[in-house]
Amino acid sequence: MISIKEEILVPSPPQRVWEVISDPSAVVSCIGGAELGPSHDDGSFDGTLAVRFGGLRVKFAARVALDLDEPAHEGRLTARGADGQGATRFSAGATFRVAEGLTPGSSRVFCDGEIKLNGKLAKLIESGAGMVVSRMTKEFTDELVKACASPAEPVTADATDPLASASTEPRAAAPAGAATAAPRRPTGLLDRLRAWWAGRRSGRRGRSSRTAPPSVNKSAEALGQGGRR
Repeated sequence: MISIKEEILVPSPPQRVWEVISDPSAVVSCIGGAELGPSHDDGSFDGTLAVRFGGLRVKFAARVALDLDEPAHEGRLTARGADGQGATRFSAGATFRVAEGLTPGSSRVFCDGEIKLNGKLAKLIESGAGMVVSRMTKEFTDELVKACASPAEPVTADATDPLASASTEPRAAAPAGAATAAPRRPTGLLDRLRAWWAGRRSGRRGRSSRTAPPSVNKSAEALGQGGRR
């Protein structure tokens, strides 16, 4: 028989840790060599786990049942199965619980379980179980910590760049300012257009009045010159 008694420290709030550890697919993703199979009508599901004991790699297939107590953040897992060749059969049961950690925003995961083995490989597996469980617990802890990390919050311009924030504020206030300035802007433009047109017209009149006499004078001068000739 293999006994398991572990306490895992996770730097994430209990609710977040519970969300992960109560989800079979999330738990399987934290265990190297584990795969989740199809589920059944009674709520159980199939799974496989490949474990290396020294130079021997054994792949177990099992049917797993999971009972959860959501308010208490507690659960119980039971499994039965055998290795791929049917040489060794096993039955396992484990309870797990998520509790507040020693520091705010952290958690402790308690796990107690037993695995009973029967068959040709039972002795070999039991002899190397201590080292295997220790290694798998460390790997599982590392992956669980990653899985429980809070998702990154959406990055906004004002959160990363003060200048970007400053540039967005005038744009936010622009509609109000535009509403008050809009009536004055066309009026000034029309005034300038009227002034420009009036100036252009007066300039044309001025040029026509200034250029007409010289043309007459030139004609008279030409006639005068011709008369003198």
